[in-house]
Amino acid sequence: MEERENSGVTFDGSYKRMIYQDDFSEDDQTLSSYPEKQQVSMLMVRPESSLNHHQRLTAGLAVLAVVLLAVDVGLGVYYNKLTDGQMVTDISSEVAKLQASYDTIIQSRDEAKKQLAKEISEQQMTKWEIAHQSTRTEYYEKMDDQIHIDISALRSHIPMLKEGCRHCLPGWTFMNSVCYYFAFSEDILPRSWDDAREFCKIQGGDLAVINSRENHLAITRLISGYKDPQSTGSTDFWIGLTDTEQEGTWKWLDGTRLTEGYWIDGEPNNQGNEDCVATFPKSNPFQAWNDAPCSYHLKWICQRPPRSTN
Repeated sequence: MEERENSGVTFDGSYKRMIYQDDFSEDDQTLSSYPEKQQVSMLMVRPESSLNHHQRLTAGLAVLAVVLLAVDVGLGVYYNKLTDGQMVTDISSEVAKLQASYDTIIQSRDEAKKQLAKEISEQQMTKWEIAHQSTRTEYYEKMDDQIHIDISALRSHIPMLKEGCRHCLPGWTFMNSVCYYFAFSEDILPRSWDDAREFCKIQGGDLAVINSRENHLAITRLISGYKDPQSTGSTDFWIGLTDTEQEGTWKWLDGTRLTEGYWIDGEPNNQGNEDCVATFPKSNPFQAWNDAPCSYHLKWICQRPPRSTN
């Protein structure tokens, strides 16, 4: 019998026994002389029992492997079916739906942008039209105010015209016992001071001598009522006042010296040899006169005595 020792444990070909090391230290004779002494086996396994156990374990693992393989194959087949079939179809259908929804939204957005741009353009056009209408309204309001002023002036002028028919030449106005001619018409071209005076002389008069407060206020009120804000022509009128004889000494054409003037602030200033006087249609009648070069072409006011009623 062949024996091999390993860490105090003795193995033989038929059995595997573990014998305490103390038993080996005693005399072999003692061991052989007491055959009745029982040896303690820590582990005893029969070879055929161990073989059966390993076979069963191997068979179980093989069956489990076969089952797992079958499950894996089944899952693979099922996955392939889902991938190649219904799942792909469902995903493609959902993607198509989403794409259609996206296209619809994009189209709606583009249409909304076009509509917004159209409305913005229409809004801008409306703003321009409102501004245009506001300008026209302001213009018509000014025209309305001017018409009312003209009507008021004409109404106040009617009695003077009636009296003028009795006392003055046609086109002249009777006012404060004097006949006056105002070159209001746009058809009458402006003239220099000397040419305007010549016109008045031909009519039997001269440029107006306004040597009283009452006459000045009445004339200023009359020419202010006829002022046309849209007119580009002259709105000032020559009167019969000059300092041509002596600079700074203002005299009327009847030879009387000026005692009270209604000058604009800073006038007369004699800039550029300004020897003749014109009156302007001012809202403040006490600042209505200005000296100017006699060569300027302006409107004018004539006066002459009334005709006899006889």
